[in-house]
Amino acid sequence: MNDLSYLSASDGVRIAYRLDGAADRPVLVLSNSIGTDLHMWDAQVAQLARHFRVLRYDTRGHGASDVPAGEYSLERLGRDVIDLLDALHIERTHFLGLSLGGMIGQWLGVHAGDRIDRLILSNTSAYLGPAEQWAERIASVLGVGDMTDTAEMFLGNWFPAAMREANGPAIQAFRGMLLATDPRGLAGNYAAVRDLDMRQALDRVSRPTLVIAGRYDTVTLASHGEAIAASVPGASLLVLPAVHLSNVEYPAEFISAVLGFLLGRASIA
Repeated sequence: MNDLSYLSASDGVRIAYRLDGAADRPVLVLSNSIGTDLHMWDAQVAQLARHFRVLRYDTRGHGASDVPAGEYSLERLGRDVIDLLDALHIERTHFLGLSLGGMIGQWLGVHAGDRIDRLILSNTSAYLGPAEQWAERIASVLGVGDMTDTAEMFLGNWFPAAMREANGPAIQAFRGMLLATDPRGLAGNYAAVRDLDMRQALDRVSRPTLVIAGRYDTVTLASHGEAIAASVPGASLLVLPAVHLSNVEYPAEFISAVLGFLLGRASIA
């Protein structure tokens, strides 16, 4: 699973990406959460690639992508996706983003709807203020010697206690992604989350949209997903009995909802 390619975004930052599935299929972009990389989707790719040309990438500051110094903006993260589509000559794509990836998806839905076919926003928020808490987190993560404590904090926010205590392969994989994350990349993306406020813009999303929320999510609350679904015209909402990483905790239900929505095979209640 290390067959990566690279492109230079319009500001010169190198972005790592991977393609799976037949070249003649519709494209589906998968966008990772903060603190992970494109491998957060490993368990879903085989099923998705039966129907789509799956394009995964490491958000700047993560994985094998460059880690530019300083703060990142949501617009810059969204333009990285557009740069990727342009470089690969992809005119339109479905888009599935979770957490930070869902924030990027919101930006694309508002500002680049002509490039999006169907949009899935999973375990995400339109606003995660106040800004002061993010200033503290940025300072804290930039001051850490290693990512050990930060990784355990994230795992505590992402998974139920029973999964963490069992310490199975999924927990170990996500711990590995967190430990490999450069603190500067985490801080840069924290700044994008700090400045996020899409609440007054979501009524401009014109693409068919599915919102997935976790009933027990303490990061991007289920109420945040409900608010997004209420703001995007015609959006559907699915609430799973999950914490934050719905694709990992409830993989069968997650993939069923995603495929049903993208393929038009089922309605989401």
